[in-house]
Amino acid sequence: MSEPLLLADLFGSFANAFDFITSPQPSAFAGGEVGGPEQVLSKLAEHVKVSAVALTASLVVALPLGIYLGHRGKGEGAAIAVGNAGRAIPELALIAFLVAFIGVGFLNVTIALAVLGVPPILTNAFVGINQVDRTTVEAAKGMGMTGAEVVRRIEIPLAIPTIMSGVRAAAIAIIATATIAPLAGLETLGDFIINRNVFGDEGVLAGAILVAGLAIAVELLLAGLQRLLTPRGIRVQRLAAATA
Repeated sequence: MSEPLLLADLFGSFANAFDFITSPQPSAFAGGEVGGPEQVLSKLAEHVKVSAVALTASLVVALPLGIYLGHRGKGEGAAIAVGNAGRAIPELALIAFLVAFIGVGFLNVTIALAVLGVPPILTNAFVGINQVDRTTVEAAKGMGMTGAEVVRRIEIPLAIPTIMSGVRAAAIAIIATATIAPLAGLETLGDFIINRNVFGDEGVLAGAILVAGLAIAVELLLAGLQRLLTPRGIRVQRLAAATA
């Protein structure tokens, strides 16, 4: 097949996928209509909901622990071990394991995705806090700051870029992995991708486009949040280093 024909097929596939997103299409496999804004928005909302709850749970568990261990300067081995172990857990196997105890549905998927989000947040929070210049910390203590004030006013602001890098990595991993949620009875955007026999090739491509778009949107949102949270002095310093 010539290159122009390949490009024509590619553009045609994307056109069909966008048609699937914007208007209901007759299903050649299951009968009836599939796709369209109502169905897409329903699955998108479920995808966003489970991803947001899972990321929040990951933050609640991992962020305070990482900050505490980094502030104490202890537990590096434990933080790295938890990070590596968490990355090694197959999410599909974890979901299947949880089905036996919790059953299918939102809670099962949320727990599995939260486990996936813990390692990068924990590791980056620990590294970010632990790498803050100790002379700066000691100077703050010499000015009469308590341990909690040092963490809140010195260590966390200086570690924000590293911490947010972990949060961003966790968010993207959670959004991408939430595509397997339909296997546990939760209809996210992954439903379009997994159930090709219902939604067809255009549904599979539409699902992939929507998940990629959601991941990009969340990445940009978190990047903007990171910029807002990062002290201006650090932003200026990084910009100067990048242009040097």
